[in-house]
Amino acid sequence: MSTESKDAAETAANSLNSTANSHWHWQPPGPVEHNPVFSWPPNARKVLRWHAQGWQPASEYSLFILLALLSWFYLQAPLEQTRHFAVGWVAQIYARNLAYMLVIAGGLHLYFYHFRRQGTDRKYEARFLQKGKRFTFNNQVYDNILWSLASGVALWSAYEALLIYSLANGYAPIHFWGQGAFWFVALFWLIPIWISLHFYCVHRLLHWSPLYKLAHHVHHRNHTTGPWSGISMHPLEHLIYFSSVLIHFVLPSHPMHIFFHMYSLTLSAVFGHTGFDSLLIKGKPRLATGHFHHQLHHRYFEVNYGASELPCDEWFNTFDDGTPEARQRLIKRVRLE
Repeated sequence: MSTESKDAAETAANSLNSTANSHWHWQPPGPVEHNPVFSWPPNARKVLRWHAQGWQPASEYSLFILLALLSWFYLQAPLEQTRHFAVGWVAQIYARNLAYMLVIAGGLHLYFYHFRRQGTDRKYEARFLQKGKRFTFNNQVYDNILWSLASGVALWSAYEALLIYSLANGYAPIHFWGQGAFWFVALFWLIPIWISLHFYCVHRLLHWSPLYKLAHHVHHRNHTTGPWSGISMHPLEHLIYFSSVLIHFVLPSHPMHIFFHMYSLTLSAVFGHTGFDSLLIKGKPRLATGHFHHQLHHRYFEVNYGASELPCDEWFNTFDDGTPEARQRLIKRVRLE
């Protein structure tokens, strides 16, 4: 095992063995759950409630669809202009993504961490962001901004440009609303499920010692996370993590599907690493932000490699639902290994 992975494993072990650290400052009530579509026996009420919460107007997915619409109709060059690579339309993609990142990650950081408008209400960890030698510039915020913008936004934009160019030239199958509304709508639901499967597979790969030492340790330096931690990764990890979008070389898709897919990889990670479960307005939760499922991974390291849209962690015995019972199962598994 590499030095970096040993350090991360030691941090996880300390969390497991410490009574003080085994509790959260704030934890969602009840165990973490996966998408009930894949549960047996089927439960229609749970399925409807899950999707009603996930797709309500004030939700990540609704925001990503709105941004995909905005990008396609107002901030994207027509396909006929993207049949040849040119600085103009590629730079437009980069500028658009940079703006989204600055507004969303920057806005959440200012609200939760700079001005601390919510204090520690609904914050998973009592600690705020850190400084230390393990970070670039000895500062977690500067480190995360650097990796997110210099590598993350650049490679995110490169993937988008490649797919748009491929759609325009017929190298990837394109699908318009008029060719079938059912597939057009269904793909927005299928994309998060595919992302969850792909993420589980590549995330397990990134925890392989050579890849962890080379790349993934950059992300795991963030024991306590913030909005800029979401896509704070080594360039190699960005290439691997974003590669789920290459499915659109197989599935007939519209550019809006590609935009939605990339926002679900990038901006969802921003929300998921915020460290706060929700944004409160007048004391009431108005927008879900943190992903406690993934927060458990940052603390315990060897659990929850996937996402809640697909129960891969349950299938492969790496699931932590946030309960004391799950903690004991993890302790036994770690001891056996």
